[in-house]
Amino acid sequence: MTQPHSIATIRRFHPGDGPAIAGAWTAAAPGDGITYDRFRDMFLLDRNFDAAGLFVAERDGRIVGAAYGVRRLIPADGADLETSSGWIPFFFVVPQARRQGLGARLVRAAMEWLATKGAKTAYFSSYTPNYFLPGLDAARYPAAAQLLASLGFTTQYECVAMDRSLNDYQLPERIGKRVATLQAEGWTFGSPSGDDLVDLIAIAGSRFNPDWGRGVREGVLGGQPLERIITVRDPDGLMLGWAMHGTYENVLERFGPFGVLPESRGTGLGEILLHLTLERMRALGAHSAWFLWTEKSSPAGHLYAKTGFAITRTFAVLHAPLVV
Repeated sequence: MTQPHSIATIRRFHPGDGPAIAGAWTAAAPGDGITYDRFRDMFLLDRNFDAAGLFVAERDGRIVGAAYGVRRLIPADGADLETSSGWIPFFFVVPQARRQGLGARLVRAAMEWLATKGAKTAYFSSYTPNYFLPGLDAARYPAAAQLLASLGFTTQYECVAMDRSLNDYQLPERIGKRVATLQAEGWTFGSPSGDDLVDLIAIAGSRFNPDWGRGVREGVLGGQPLERIITVRDPDGLMLGWAMHGTYENVLERFGPFGVLPESRGTGLGEILLHLTLERMRALGAHSAWFLWTEKSSPAGHLYAKTGFAITRTFAVLHAPLVV
Protein backbone atom coordinates (compact mmCIF):
# COMPACT_ATOMS: atom_id res chain seq x y z
CA MET A 1 0.00 0.00 0.00
CA THR A 2 1.32 3.45 -0.90
CA GLN A 3 2.26 5.53 2.12
CA PRO A 4 0.77 9.05 2.24
CA HIS A 5 3.14 11.96 1.81
CA SER A 6 3.83 14.32 4.67
CA ILE A 7 2.41 17.84 4.60
CA ALA A 8 4.60 20.27 2.68
CA THR A 9 6.36 22.97 4.64
CA ILE A 10 7.02 26.45 3.28
CA ARG A 11 10.29 28.21 3.86
CA ARG A 12 12.41 30.89 2.24
CA PHE A 13 15.06 30.30 -0.39
CA HIS A 14 18.38 28.84 0.73
CA PRO A 15 21.61 28.78 -1.29
CA GLY A 16 21.69 25.50 -3.15
CA ASP A 17 17.95 25.46 -3.89
CA GLY A 18 18.28 26.82 -7.42
CA PRO A 19 18.77 23.62 -9.43
CA ALA A 20 15.93 21.87 -7.59
CA ILE A 21 13.62 24.87 -8.09
CA ALA A 22 14.34 24.87 -11.83
CA GLY A 23 13.72 21.13 -12.02
CA ALA A 24 10.45 21.35 -10.11
CA TRP A 25 9.34 24.34 -12.21
CA THR A 26 9.88 22.34 -15.41
CA ALA A 27 8.02 19.35 -13.98
CA ALA A 28 5.13 21.63 -13.01
CA ALA A 29 4.98 23.52 -16.33
CA PRO A 30 6.71 21.44 -19.03
CA GLY A 31 5.37 23.76 -21.73
CA ASP A 32 7.17 26.66 -20.05
CA GLY A 33 10.16 24.98 -18.48
CA ILE A 34 13.34 26.66 -17.33
CA THR A 35 16.97 25.64 -16.97
CA TYR A 36 18.93 26.40 -13.84
CA ASP A 37 21.24 28.86 -15.61
CA ARG A 38 18.28 30.77 -16.99
CA PHE A 39 16.57 30.76 -13.59
CA ARG A 40 19.76 32.07 -11.99
CA ASP A 41 20.22 34.83 -14.55
CA MET A 42 16.60 35.99 -14.59
CA PHE A 43 15.85 35.86 -10.89
CA LEU A 44 18.77 35.21 -8.56
CA LEU A 45 20.95 37.77 -10.34
CA ASP A 46 18.14 40.28 -10.80
CA ARG A 47 19.14 43.61 -9.28
CA ASN A 48 15.98 43.59 -7.13
CA PHE A 49 16.27 40.01 -5.89
CA ASP A 50 15.64 39.51 -2.18
CA ALA A 51 15.87 35.92 -0.97
CA ALA A 52 13.24 36.69 1.66
CA GLY A 53 10.63 37.02 -1.10
CA LEU A 54 11.26 33.62 -2.69
CA PHE A 55 9.14 31.02 -0.93
CA VAL A 56 9.84 27.33 -1.41
CA ALA A 57 7.55 24.39 -0.61
CA GLU A 58 9.35 21.27 0.55
CA ARG A 59 7.94 17.80 1.15
CA ASP A 60 9.86 14.71 2.14
CA GLY A 61 13.11 16.58 1.46
CA ARG A 62 12.13 17.57 -2.09
CA ILE A 63 11.12 20.96 -3.47
CA VAL A 64 7.57 20.65 -4.81
CA GLY A 65 6.62 24.28 -5.39
CA ALA A 66 7.65 27.91 -5.16
CA ALA A 67 6.33 31.47 -5.39
CA TYR A 68 8.35 34.61 -5.85
CA GLY A 69 7.53 38.10 -4.64
CA VAL A 70 9.71 41.06 -5.62
CA ARG A 71 9.68 44.81 -5.11
CA ARG A 72 12.01 47.47 -6.38
CA LEU A 73 15.28 48.02 -4.57
CA ILE A 74 16.66 49.96 -7.56
CA PRO A 75 14.37 52.30 -9.54
CA ALA A 76 13.40 51.37 -13.05
CA ASP A 77 13.56 55.05 -13.94
CA GLY A 78 14.70 58.13 -12.07
CA ALA A 79 14.32 57.81 -8.30
CA ASP A 80 10.88 56.16 -8.16
CA LEU A 81 10.97 52.84 -6.30
CA GLU A 82 7.22 52.34 -6.88
CA THR A 83 6.89 51.46 -3.23
CA SER A 84 3.15 50.84 -3.49
CA SER A 85 3.68 48.07 -6.04
CA GLY A 86 4.93 44.51 -5.74
CA TRP A 87 5.13 41.71 -8.28
CA ILE A 88 4.73 37.95 -8.34
CA PRO A 89 6.60 36.87 -11.50
CA PHE A 90 5.95 33.14 -10.99
CA PHE A 91 4.56 30.40 -8.83
CA PHE A 92 4.15 26.67 -9.38
CA VAL A 93 3.37 23.36 -7.72
CA VAL A 94 4.42 19.99 -9.14
CA PRO A 95 1.51 17.74 -10.20
CA GLN A 96 2.00 15.26 -7.34
CA ALA A 97 1.50 18.00 -4.72
CA ARG A 98 -1.57 19.73 -6.17
CA ARG A 99 -5.14 19.92 -4.85
CA GLN A 100 -3.91 20.31 -1.30
CA GLY A 101 -4.02 24.10 -1.07
CA LEU A 102 -0.26 24.41 -1.49
CA GLY A 103 -0.39 26.88 -4.40
CA ALA A 104 -2.63 29.22 -2.43
CA ARG A 105 -0.33 28.98 0.59
CA LEU A 106 2.67 29.88 -1.51
CA VAL A 107 1.08 32.82 -3.32
CA ARG A 108 -0.45 34.10 -0.09
CA ALA A 109 2.98 33.99 1.56
CA ALA A 110 4.43 36.09 -1.25
CA MET A 111 1.53 38.55 -1.06
CA GLU A 112 1.83 38.89 2.71
CA TRP A 113 5.56 39.50 2.44
CA LEU A 114 5.03 42.21 -0.18
CA ALA A 115 2.45 43.85 2.06
CA THR A 116 4.89 43.96 4.99
CA LYS A 117 7.31 45.81 2.71
CA GLY A 118 4.73 48.52 2.04
CA ALA A 119 3.25 47.35 -1.24
CA LYS A 120 -0.47 48.08 -1.70
CA THR A 121 -0.97 46.16 -4.95
CA ALA A 122 0.48 42.89 -6.25
CA TYR A 123 0.81 42.35 -10.00
CA PHE A 124 1.05 39.03 -11.79
CA SER A 125 3.37 38.93 -13.61
CA SER A 126 4.30 42.10 -15.52
CA TYR A 127 7.53 42.75 -13.64
CA THR A 128 10.45 44.43 -15.38
CA PRO A 129 13.29 44.04 -16.02
CA ASN A 130 12.97 40.24 -15.77
CA TYR A 131 9.60 38.68 -16.48
CA PHE A 132 9.36 35.10 -17.67
CA LEU A 133 5.88 35.53 -19.15
CA PRO A 134 4.00 38.86 -19.31
CA GLY A 135 0.92 37.52 -17.55
CA LEU A 136 -1.23 34.47 -16.97
CA ASP A 137 -2.08 32.18 -19.87
CA ALA A 138 -5.43 31.02 -18.51
CA ALA A 139 -6.00 28.68 -21.46
CA ARG A 140 -2.85 26.76 -20.61
CA TYR A 141 -3.17 27.10 -16.83
CA PRO A 142 -6.86 27.21 -15.88
CA ALA A 143 -6.22 25.97 -12.33
CA ALA A 144 -3.77 28.83 -11.76
CA ALA A 145 -6.37 31.29 -13.04
CA GLN A 146 -8.91 29.95 -10.53
CA LEU A 147 -6.39 30.08 -7.71
CA LEU A 148 -5.40 33.68 -8.40
CA ALA A 149 -9.04 34.72 -8.70
CA SER A 150 -9.73 33.18 -5.29
CA LEU A 151 -6.98 35.38 -3.85
CA GLY A 152 -8.50 38.57 -5.26
CA PHE A 153 -6.63 38.94 -8.54
CA THR A 154 -8.53 40.57 -11.41
CA THR A 155 -7.54 41.38 -14.97
CA GLN A 156 -5.88 44.74 -15.53
CA TYR A 157 -5.43 44.23 -19.29
CA GLU A 158 -4.72 41.50 -21.82
CA CYS A 159 -1.89 41.11 -24.27
CA VAL A 160 -0.96 38.58 -26.92
CA ALA A 161 2.15 36.74 -28.06
CA MET A 162 2.64 36.43 -31.81
CA ASP A 163 4.84 34.38 -34.13
CA ARG A 164 5.69 34.47 -37.82
CA SER A 165 7.54 31.85 -39.84
CA LEU A 166 10.43 33.29 -41.82
CA ASN A 167 10.93 30.25 -44.04
CA ASP A 168 8.94 31.93 -46.80
CA TYR A 169 9.92 35.52 -46.00
CA GLN A 170 11.03 37.95 -48.70
CA LEU A 171 11.15 41.70 -48.41
CA PRO A 172 8.04 42.97 -50.27
CA GLU A 173 8.92 44.79 -53.47
CA ARG A 174 6.88 47.82 -52.44
CA ILE A 175 8.90 48.15 -49.22
CA GLY A 176 12.17 47.94 -51.12
CA LYS A 177 11.02 50.67 -53.52
CA ARG A 178 9.84 52.88 -50.66
CA VAL A 179 13.17 52.55 -48.87
CA ALA A 180 15.05 53.43 -52.08
CA THR A 181 12.88 56.52 -52.58
CA LEU A 182 13.43 57.74 -49.03
CA GLN A 183 17.16 57.10 -49.20
CA ALA A 184 17.33 59.18 -52.35
CA GLU A 185 15.69 61.98 -50.35
CA GLY A 186 18.35 61.76 -47.63
CA TRP A 187 16.79 59.32 -45.17
CA THR A 188 19.06 56.74 -43.55
CA PHE A 189 18.14 53.16 -42.70
CA GLY A 190 20.61 50.68 -41.28
CA SER A 191 22.46 49.35 -38.28
CA PRO A 192 23.69 52.00 -35.85
CA SER A 193 27.28 52.87 -35.09
CA GLY A 194 28.43 52.92 -31.49
CA ASP A 195 27.81 56.68 -31.30
CA ASP A 196 24.28 56.25 -32.69
CA LEU A 197 23.42 54.24 -29.58
CA VAL A 198 23.36 57.47 -27.57
CA ASP A 199 20.33 58.71 -29.51
CA LEU A 200 18.74 55.27 -29.66
CA ILE A 201 18.92 54.67 -25.90
CA ALA A 202 17.68 58.20 -25.26
CA ILE A 203 14.52 57.87 -27.34
CA ALA A 204 13.89 54.28 -26.27
CA GLY A 205 14.09 55.15 -22.59
CA SER A 206 12.49 58.60 -22.54
CA ARG A 207 9.93 58.45 -25.35
CA PHE A 208 8.80 54.84 -24.98
CA ASN A 209 9.66 52.78 -21.91
CA PRO A 210 12.57 53.03 -19.46
CA ASP A 211 12.93 49.26 -19.65
CA TRP A 212 13.45 49.47 -23.42
CA GLY A 213 16.36 51.85 -22.96
CA ARG A 214 17.81 49.50 -20.37
CA GLY A 215 17.25 46.55 -22.69
CA VAL A 216 19.13 48.19 -25.56
CA ARG A 217 22.03 49.22 -23.32
CA GLU A 218 22.38 45.88 -21.54
CA GLY A 219 21.89 43.94 -24.76
CA VAL A 220 24.82 45.70 -26.42
CA LEU A 221 26.96 45.47 -23.30
CA GLY A 222 26.15 41.77 -23.19
CA GLY A 223 27.50 41.26 -26.70
CA GLN A 224 24.46 41.84 -28.91
CA PRO A 225 25.78 42.57 -32.43
CA LEU A 226 24.72 45.95 -33.79
CA GLU A 227 23.60 44.21 -37.00
CA ARG A 228 20.57 43.08 -35.03
CA ILE A 229 19.37 46.69 -34.80
CA ILE A 230 17.86 48.79 -37.63
CA THR A 231 17.37 52.53 -37.10
CA VAL A 232 15.97 55.35 -39.22
CA ARG A 233 17.09 58.98 -39.38
CA ASP A 234 15.38 61.71 -41.38
CA PRO A 235 17.28 63.97 -43.80
CA ASP A 236 18.08 66.33 -40.91
CA GLY A 237 19.72 63.49 -38.99
CA LEU A 238 16.99 63.08 -36.38
CA MET A 239 16.52 59.50 -35.21
CA LEU A 240 12.83 58.67 -35.50
CA GLY A 241 12.64 54.99 -34.64
CA TRP A 242 14.20 51.58 -34.61
CA ALA A 243 13.50 47.85 -34.57
CA MET A 244 15.71 45.08 -33.25
CA HIS A 245 15.88 41.42 -32.34
CA GLY A 246 17.96 39.19 -30.09
CA THR A 247 17.84 41.82 -27.35
CA TYR A 248 16.55 39.66 -24.52
CA GLU A 249 18.62 36.68 -23.41
CA ASN A 250 20.42 36.82 -26.77
CA VAL A 251 17.62 34.82 -28.43
CA LEU A 252 18.11 35.36 -32.17
CA GLU A 253 14.45 34.87 -33.13
CA ARG A 254 12.93 37.06 -30.43
CA PHE A 255 11.78 40.31 -32.03
CA GLY A 256 11.76 43.66 -30.23
CA PRO A 257 11.71 46.19 -28.84
CA PHE A 258 10.43 48.27 -31.72
CA GLY A 259 9.16 51.83 -31.88
CA VAL A 260 8.59 54.93 -34.01
CA LEU A 261 8.23 58.35 -32.40
CA PRO A 262 4.55 59.33 -32.06
CA GLU A 263 4.93 62.35 -34.33
CA SER A 264 6.19 60.08 -37.12
CA ARG A 265 3.53 57.39 -36.91
CA GLY A 266 1.23 56.88 -39.85
CA THR A 267 4.11 57.56 -42.26
CA GLY A 268 4.90 53.91 -42.95
CA LEU A 269 8.23 54.02 -41.09
CA GLY A 270 7.11 51.34 -38.65
CA GLU A 271 6.24 48.94 -41.44
CA ILE A 272 9.57 49.60 -43.14
CA LEU A 273 11.56 49.00 -39.95
CA LEU A 274 9.64 45.82 -39.22
CA HIS A 275 10.28 44.42 -42.70
CA LEU A 276 13.95 45.43 -42.76
CA THR A 277 14.44 43.65 -39.43
CA LEU A 278 12.66 40.51 -40.63
CA GLU A 279 14.86 40.55 -43.73
CA ARG A 280 17.95 40.84 -41.53
CA MET A 281 16.74 38.06 -39.23
CA ARG A 282 16.24 35.73 -42.17
CA ALA A 283 19.69 36.60 -43.51
CA LEU A 284 21.14 35.65 -40.12
CA GLY A 285 19.48 32.24 -40.30
CA ALA A 286 16.38 32.79 -38.17
CA HIS A 287 13.49 30.47 -39.06
CA SER A 288 10.86 32.48 -37.20
CA ALA A 289 10.20 35.77 -35.46
CA TRP A 290 8.27 35.94 -32.21
CA PHE A 291 7.60 38.20 -29.27
CA LEU A 292 5.76 37.84 -25.99
CA TRP A 293 3.38 40.72 -25.91
CA THR A 294 1.52 43.43 -27.70
CA GLU A 295 -2.03 44.69 -27.41
CA LYS A 296 -4.13 42.91 -30.01
CA SER A 297 -6.16 45.96 -31.02
CA SER A 298 -3.26 48.44 -30.98
CA PRO A 299 -1.73 49.91 -34.16
CA ALA A 300 1.29 47.66 -33.58
CA GLY A 301 -0.99 44.63 -33.22
CA HIS A 302 -2.67 45.43 -36.54
CA LEU A 303 0.71 45.94 -38.23
CA TYR A 304 1.98 42.58 -36.99
CA ALA A 305 -1.16 40.83 -38.24
CA LYS A 306 -0.84 42.55 -41.61
CA THR A 307 2.77 41.34 -41.81
CA GLY A 308 1.83 37.70 -41.28
CA PHE A 309 2.21 37.32 -37.53
CA ALA A 310 -0.36 35.07 -35.85
CA ILE A 311 -1.47 35.09 -32.23
CA THR A 312 -0.04 32.11 -30.35
CA ARG A 313 -1.01 32.90 -26.76
CA THR A 314 -3.13 35.35 -24.79
CA PHE A 315 -2.00 36.61 -21.40
CA ALA A 316 -3.91 38.41 -18.67
CA VAL A 317 -1.95 40.88 -16.56
CA LEU A 318 -3.55 40.59 -13.13
CA HIS A 319 -3.50 42.67 -9.97
CA ALA A 320 -4.81 42.32 -6.44
CA PRO A 321 -4.98 44.60 -3.42
CA LEU A 322 -2.68 43.81 -0.51
CA VAL A 323 -3.46 44.15 3.17
CA VAL A 324 -1.10 43.70 6.10
